[in-house]
Amino acid sequence: MRYVNQAIFAVFVTLVLLHSTGFSQETSPIFKETKIKNYLPHMSWVEVEQALKRTDMVIIPVGAIEQHGKHLPLCTDIYAAIEISKLIAQETDVLVAPVVFAGLSRHHMDFPGTMTLSAPTFEAVVFECIQSLIYHGFRKFLIYNGHGGNDTSVNKVIYKVNQTTQAAAVLLSGIETAPESVPLDYHAGEGETSSTLYLQNSLVDMSRAEKPVLTIPPDAQKAMDNIEEDTNLQQVINAYMFSPKVSGKKGSSREMTNNGVFTAGDPKNATVERGRKKTERFVKAAVKFIEAWKKISR
Repeated sequence: MRYVNQAIFAVFVTLVLLHSTGFSQETSPIFKETKIKNYLPHMSWVEVEQALKRTDMVIIPVGAIEQHGKHLPLCTDIYAAIEISKLIAQETDVLVAPVVFAGLSRHHMDFPGTMTLSAPTFEAVVFECIQSLIYHGFRKFLIYNGHGGNDTSVNKVIYKVNQTTQAAAVLLSGIETAPESVPLDYHAGEGETSSTLYLQNSLVDMSRAEKPVLTIPPDAQKAMDNIEEDTNLQQVINAYMFSPKVSGKKGSSREMTNNGVFTAGDPKNATVERGRKKTERFVKAAVKFIEAWKKISR
């Protein structure tokens, strides 16, 4: 009995020491992910092999790692694209394959933490990852772009896939949904904050949300003031706003907004419910489109 008690005591001491030094027999306290159906990073090669018997469609979510005001995380765009893609994949049997987190964000570089890629690098990574999936047998690609700064490069990738491979690629984020109700609600404003509250709630700090002080570049402001005369003046606005600081147009985000938020509204007015409704509208429209594409491919 004495030896049994000594053994029990030794085990107790060992557990105490392990706990006090930060080690334990449990799994990592940091990793919290739950396996998601059809999410490529969570799948084994056997599961992908099985999936190929059911579908040849893949959603490629892209976004950015860039400032989103004081209240939203740097990952707002890419996480939103990934999470919405996951929701779509639960409704229709397609795979979701994020391939790059950073995007084209030169206009946000004066805010700490923002990372940006060059257009050629971004395009090469996305295209070459699609090539890998084509090699395995996937033939239909839907790129979901969660960041406006990527628009031109995403369109170039889609064109290259369609012109140089046996696969077909389309822009999933091109699906029309209800427009935002707040004017100039471009970045980290009411709409985007609402979506992030729904999709990434634990990463939002609404105590730091604040209405921005905006400074519009003079040439863009003139176009805004006269846009009712010709809606094509929107192209002039786009030419001056959200341009890198080195362009000298006074259109970088740091020059146009004091806190990184760009909206005529107030992000404090954002709600989870608004984000949920916006997301559900998009998911419904995306699923409808995907099912229609499947139907004509049979």
